[in-house]
Amino acid sequence: MKSISSACLLFLSLLAVGASVVVPGAKLEKLAGDFAFTEGPTCDGQGNIFFTDQPNDRILKWSGEGKLSTFLQPAGRANGLAFDAKRNLIACADEHNELWSIAPDKTVTVLAKDFEGQYLNGPNDVWIAPNGGIYLSDPYYQRPWWQHKTKALKTENVFLLTPDRKKLLRVTEDLLQPNGLTGTPDGQRLYVADIRAGQTWRYDILPDGALTNKTFFCAKGSDGMTIDEEENIYLTGGGVTVFDKTGKQIEQIDVPEKWTANVCFGGPEHKTLFITASKSLFSIALRVRGANPAK
Repeated sequence: MKSISSACLLFLSLLAVGASVVVPGAKLEKLAGDFAFTEGPTCDGQGNIFFTDQPNDRILKWSGEGKLSTFLQPAGRANGLAFDAKRNLIACADEHNELWSIAPDKTVTVLAKDFEGQYLNGPNDVWIAPNGGIYLSDPYYQRPWWQHKTKALKTENVFLLTPDRKKLLRVTEDLLQPNGLTGTPDGQRLYVADIRAGQTWRYDILPDGALTNKTFFCAKGSDGMTIDEEENIYLTGGGVTVFDKTGKQIEQIDVPEKWTANVCFGGPEHKTLFITASKSLFSIALRVRGANPAK
């Protein structure tokens, strides 16, 4: 009887425990540094990465050729970012607690700034559903550039800006401090991290955009998050922690910075994970594609 080759044994072991999301042998790479605090990475249709350096009030671009440039400064103290179907960059601009749309020519339109006459706490993270509805988290973190020191809204919520961009609806009311969020590309499910509670939840999305069937996902909160084609969820904070769609942890990607704020997929095949962590931008090659590529 012939012995089983080492390659076969490796294949069988991967089947038994589940294949790593990281390409075998791939290492975390530091792309750029010396920022004040990086946040909000997102990818355009060409694979370029846009991210924020919030204390320095700028949105930066890391090109597919590996070149760093400033896209917009000042930038409304932008935090979370996402591209819509018309290639506008949607930005959580918390200088004045607003949600912005930044056109390709850099013209800014304010999409939302208050709810029922009260200013928002501070739009933080954003996900755009296939129908164009925009989900945003609105936690309260006191910013040094604010003149006010109290929140106008009693609770910290997730909101939906309807696809026609005419109505801002509150879709959660029982979370302590919602932060990172992302959804499935079919528009059926939304994941929301309650960072203060140290929990992440999964919701079903109804046809009108409301959320239902709140289901516990895992006992970990997150600053930002993303999702891959297998519905693995990538949470941040102490590095990047990956959970499969059942809520089981399957990977830990350590990052040599004090805090990992956010993540996104990018690159020409949408199989590179980009990580904003404190003063730096990192990347690592994955075997899986991101689930929500920009068009």
